[in-house]
Amino acid sequence: MMEHDVIHLRGLEFYAFHGVMPEEHVLGQIFIIDMDLLFNLRKAGSSDQVEDTIHYGEVYQVIKACVTEGRHQLIEHLAEEIAQCVLKQFACMSVRVEVHKPQAPIPGIFRDVSVEIWREVGDKL
Repeated sequence: MMEHDVIHLRGLEFYAFHGVMPEEHVLGQIFIIDMDLLFNLRKAGSSDQVEDTIHYGEVYQVIKACVTEGRHQLIEHLAEEIAQCVLKQFACMSVRVEVHKPQAPIPGIFRDVSVEIWREVGDKL
């Protein structure tokens, strides 16, 4: 039977300075991150021990560092950095990262702009 266990992190909000436009590097804006970590949760479900799962508080700190400590022109690049950092530091099989940019500099009415990527352990750029 194929496992479909997932840890979800939703709506992580950070203020950062990513974008192509010069004013985005000066003013900054909110970025919202959603992440899914595919990991077999059977052992943690039986043991009730945090060491048998992926500690989502630690994952949050890795995402926060990626978003707030660097500067990227493209949210595609930010999503890739988040995915690669999480895959390197945690024992998940794959991740889904969605980076939302609700205040993107678009002349029009919109709710949100986002990119979504899926990456697996061993994926090459």
